Amino acid sequence: MENKKEMRQWLDNFGLDHPLVIGGPCSAETEEQVLKIADQLKDTDVTVYRAGIWKPRTRPGMFEGVGAIGLNWLKKVKQETGLLTATEVANKDHVKLAIENDVDILWIGARSTVSPFIVQEIADALKGTDKIILVKNPVNPDLALWLGGVERLYTADIKNLGLIHRGFSTYEKTKYRNIPEWQIAIEVKNRFSDLPMICDPSHIAGRRDLIFDISQAALDLNFDGLMIESHWDPDNAWSDAKQQVTPTRLVEIMKDLKVRKKTNEEEAYRHALNTLRAQIDVVDQTLLDTLGKRMNVAQEIGSLKLKNNVAVLQNKRWNEILGKMILEGQDRDLSEEFILRVFKAIHQESINKQEKILNS
Repeated sequence: MENKKEMRQWLDNFGLDHPLVIGGPCSAETEEQVLKIADQLKDTDVTVYRAGIWKPRTRPGMFEGVGAIGLNWLKKVKQETGLLTATEVANKDHVKLAIENDVDILWIGARSTVSPFIVQEIADALKGTDKIILVKNPVNPDLALWLGGVERLYTADIKNLGLIHRGFSTYEKTKYRNIPEWQIAIEVKNRFSDLPMICDPSHIAGRRDLIFDISQAALDLNFDGLMIESHWDPDNAWSDAKQQVTPTRLVEIMKDLKVRKKTNEEEAYRHALNTLRAQIDVVDQTLLDTLGKRMNVAQEIGSLKLKNNVAVLQNKRWNEILGKMILEGQDRDLSEEFILRVFKAIHQESINKQEKILNS
């Protein structure tokens, strides 16, 4: 990607001495609600005021936003508080109206990023704009879709781009609304190293009590900012009530978060870090060797099943292994969620190898 440094310039231009904070309600509900929240956030470290004007919902009949009238409320926010404004756009008409009403930052939501047709329509409508455009990760953990969405906007000569990590849907029950899958966000950040990466802990959490920890994790991973939903009366919000915090709580979160140094040039620190990294390299190599040995055994099992015409998947055996590993993982201070993800991946690779033998 050419002109990478220019693409990041919009964040640097804010001249902030702290990570960027985008705060405000999930949805604009009334003019009074929008202005009241903005007034409570105007003298804080919040730089950008967010409010959903159009809300893509999963099922019909749900609140889908107030529509274009809410853009007038955002203009009043800017006039009365000096905060920049942001909202989600999901088609070319949204783009046109948002630009006409001088919204500063537009983001493409997770439900839109999954469709190259939608992203391309938005990119065409935005072509050459100097507005700040942020791209949320797609609903599902599909790296290519997220990368493709960014590439479509870059090709449209969008001058100010950024990324939003809001987690990924999963059929498994976890404590999160959307699992973080930090490694995917890190991979995208590595691919587009000069695009600012914002974390949306509200959508990852789905509950307000998890927002601080997710925010801290994002800052520990050198994310450039946070988008946190805030409502003056969150329990009675018209959408996503459980994941919104009051402006007062948002200020507390910002105050308590620790911003880490990206590095430390002191010799003692670097020596200790290099020593620990060398230990990790050795352990990683051992892991790979062990996994290779395990897959060799899996292939032998596959050959044995082929000779005896036995099916690959043995549910009883698999459930016994999983239960045992969860218990042993607890003894090693490894979470059940981590053990499930690791051993499900190992099990799937074993199945793949055995199926290849049976189908050879």
